[in-house]
Amino acid sequence: MYRLAMAMSIAGTLLYHLAQKTTSRTVNPFLSLAVTYLVALAATLAMLVFSGREALSRAGLRELNWACAGCGAAIFLVEIGVLLAYRAGGSLKTLALILNTAVVLALVPIGLWFFKEKFDAGQTLGMALSLGGLYLLLR
Repeated sequence: MYRLAMAMSIAGTLLYHLAQKTTSRTVNPFLSLAVTYLVALAATLAMLVFSGREALSRAGLRELNWACAGCGAAIFLVEIGVLLAYRAGGSLKTLALILNTAVVLALVPIGLWFFKEKFDAGQTLGMALSLGGLYLLLR
């Protein structure tokens, strides 16, 4: 299941960046996002219907927490940020790498402090290399 989920995420991210990069520069960015969200909503509702009645039960709805709204806000910020970055001249070859490296660098201390995740020597070296790469991309 993990590999399937990763393959879906990779395919989705590729499509996402290609679509964002080729979105018309003259369309209102919020109209573009509204259409994007309508497509995502339709796909999500279709999957929800096929996932079973338990998801829509009172017990299922009680499982929702602040993270759902947080993800919604995050998705909006990512979508509009990436769209505007591409409109401002962002490059397919570097934008995703810069954004994802910066996010990982921010998530490491959060994972360590709030989620008590472990960090070994190999990961420390990887972070140092990521910092160096980010520096080279941004200079």
